[in-house]
Amino acid sequence: MDLFSIIFELIDLRSFSNLWYWIALAVLWSSASHWVLGVPFDMVGRAAKHGGEAAQDLQDAVRIQVSRLIYISDVSGFILTAFAFFAVTTLLMLGFVYHVEFAQAVVLMLLPMYIVGFINLRTARALRAPHDDEALRKRLTHTRIMIQLVGVASIFVTALWGMYQNLTIGVLG
Repeated sequence: MDLFSIIFELIDLRSFSNLWYWIALAVLWSSASHWVLGVPFDMVGRAAKHGGEAAQDLQDAVRIQVSRLIYISDVSGFILTAFAFFAVTTLLMLGFVYHVEFAQAVVLMLLPMYIVGFINLRTARALRAPHDDEALRKRLTHTRIMIQLVGVASIFVTALWGMYQNLTIGVLG
């Protein structure tokens, strides 16, 4: 066996039949629903339960992340959007026109994350003005639920597409 066949045997590029892809997908959506606006969601529960300093910490963390997201959007939003469209178009062409399974897998992870980014940016723009503790916790909870709904739909579509790929191509090659 040559070196390349050993490497490709160890690193299987058949994404949908690879356990590591599904673990990465689970970690991706677990992280996306935990970090709402870049703020860990356990801070929301702690602020609701304890109030006081925990609520002030949540307000400060959200204020910092909102300012950061809006600044990035205002300064380089156009360039980031152009790059995102270029990357998605390239991956869509590779995946669904040229049938590269790895590109399909990346698209099925990346496209929903763009939706999550849009949800976070929309929430950041809504939270620009100061909110009281209850309204802030309610907005962050609503944002988390929206992200989780996108995640459920994404995992469902990815699982359907992965099963389709595994049935048509065959798991054993």
